[in-house]
Amino acid sequence: MGQRHLFIKLCGLKTAEHVDAAVEAGADAIGFMFADSPRRVDPATAARLVRRVPSSVMTVGVFRDQPVADVRALADLTGVRAVQLHGREGRGCFSALRQEGRTLIRGTSYREPLPTCGQMGEDILLLDAPTPGAGIPWDWTGTSFRAPGAAWLLAGGLTPANVADAVHATRPWGVDVSSGIESIRGTKDPALITAFVTAARAAAGGTLH
Repeated sequence: MGQRHLFIKLCGLKTAEHVDAAVEAGADAIGFMFADSPRRVDPATAARLVRRVPSSVMTVGVFRDQPVADVRALADLTGVRAVQLHGREGRGCFSALRQEGRTLIRGTSYREPLPTCGQMGEDILLLDAPTPGAGIPWDWTGTSFRAPGAAWLLAGGLTPANVADAVHATRPWGVDVSSGIESIRGTKDPALITAFVTAARAAAGGTLH
């Protein structure tokens, strides 16, 4: 069977060491948290970290229920090339940010009725656990699960130990991880970063896109 490229996003990075480890491991995207979170990074630090990331790797600013004007200002200030809205933002927020020419990601919890990619005008849909950032996986093994579209990321409780099973079960376009690559809450671990990317890549190696 042919090999496909699994899109891998590592989220909530705060230091140069961890950004460099993510790039070296082969991540496709690095997320910087601007919403209230133990992983939140200040704009000046984020701007310095974004400059360390090669243009081949997507940099993502993650926001939750923040005014569009604030999202735009932080994205401009830090230089991120994509914006992820991970709250209750409606189509109007995505439309307003679409004008900026950035890639748009919508983060939402897995629920019924199942959301679909592009519903709010986003480019990529991220399916997360009911409690985002808690490191608790949702039941992606359920027989009722169905893919929500073409460009979608599986998130929620993924770790180096379970990402292969998750990829085999759901065949996602990509995966997203934050707490699963942390040694303590809010602090990433370079070894776990490498292990996660390696496991995810290996899992995608024998499947068709």
